[in-house]
Amino acid sequence: MTASFVPGRSRSRSPWGELALVVDTSAWSRAHHPGVREQWTEALRADRLRISPAARLEILIGARDGETFDELAQELSLLRAAPLTPAVLRAAEEAMGTLAHRSLGAHRVPIVDYLIAACAQESGAAVIHYDRDYDLLAKIMTFDSVWLAPSGSIP
Repeated sequence: MTASFVPGRSRSRSPWGELALVVDTSAWSRAHHPGVREQWTEALRADRLRISPAARLEILIGARDGETFDELAQELSLLRAAPLTPAVLRAAEEAMGTLAHRSLGAHRVPIVDYLIAACAQESGAAVIHYDRDYDLLAKIMTFDSVWLAPSGSIP
């Protein structure tokens, strides 16, 4: 991986930088892919992965049944929380306002993405994702946008 496809990323030698990583659903759903599984496991073992309540709920809503829900909830409980505090909510709204004033409709990034980015900003972390919206948000907020893998490389 090279830094050329990850705007806003730190200059660390590690492909995912050195910061804690707030997990987006797009990364969670691809973490099993052979091209990233080892790095994901290393980040998990190093206690670098964080989960916001917004992403947790977004992941859990995808459960097909009660058993899958329970399994997902257990897996997610292995991640340290990235809490939704009043400061996080203010940061998410400020980012939305900034984009709303830039151009018509530019602020229509999913609410969960604003919340995850704001969690990262307020905790000094990066967002691990597979979603271009975080590159846009990293231009107006203070967090590192870290692609799980190069865009288009994982289905």
